[in-house]
Amino acid sequence: MRSIKCVIVGDGAVGKTSLLISYTTNTFPQDYIPTVFDNYTTTIALNDEKSFEPQVFRLNLWDTAGQEEYDRLRPLSYPQTDIFLLCFSVNEPNSFKNVRDKWFPEIRHNTNYENMELFQTCGKYPILLVGTKADLRDDEHEQDRLTEVNSDFVSKTEIDQCVSQCGFMGFVECSAATQVGVAEVFESAVRSVVFEPERLLEQAKTSKGVGVEQPKATASGSQSGTGAGVGKSSTNWNSSNTGATKKKKKKSKKCCIL
Repeated sequence: MRSIKCVIVGDGAVGKTSLLISYTTNTFPQDYIPTVFDNYTTTIALNDEKSFEPQVFRLNLWDTAGQEEYDRLRPLSYPQTDIFLLCFSVNEPNSFKNVRDKWFPEIRHNTNYENMELFQTCGKYPILLVGTKADLRDDEHEQDRLTEVNSDFVSKTEIDQCVSQCGFMGFVECSAATQVGVAEVFESAVRSVVFEPERLLEQAKTSKGVGVEQPKATASGSQSGTGAGVGKSSTNWNSSNTGATKKKKKKSKKCCIL
């Protein structure tokens, strides 16, 4: 059985741990307890896109602390990561701003993805952008709160631009509280590792020599430009469980790096 390492990052309190708990236990934690480091393990079955035969994968989920005091420890969990879930809260524009300003540069700095074929050929990083707390988009009280502070929900246009310009594998919006879109997050993560790279590379090789412009790094560490249209962004605004099945659920013991 193939193992896939999935590391979840993003600002503190955006709902990273709630997302993992909601997925692995089908429950929503009521209390907020800041995470140091934590691991979860489960299995997921996906249909092969060519043979349509189900394949089972072991999904190793690494929860990380988003607080600034863990900036030096957090990258220790990054080596050998197959896919990052880069999370922000749809009702916290600053957490979305930090996707470009902090989290994407941190991942780039602590990995060698730019030396890999997926980036050099397609301009793509193994990063899935995840918008959390999607249920609040329909909450009138939350809308009033944002209006009072002269703010608003992160827009779909902003998100699509971020995915395209940074070279992410796609975007999924979810709510750990209602579980809408939760299964889709992890199905998309596995597909981004197992199936999507092959499809993107094949598409690039059959483009008859059309060059691929790689995203260019800016001074702030973010990027501009797209992968020259290689592959469509897998941005997903609707939640659906399209064939992914969790087989086992197990939470490992917590560990703290001293």
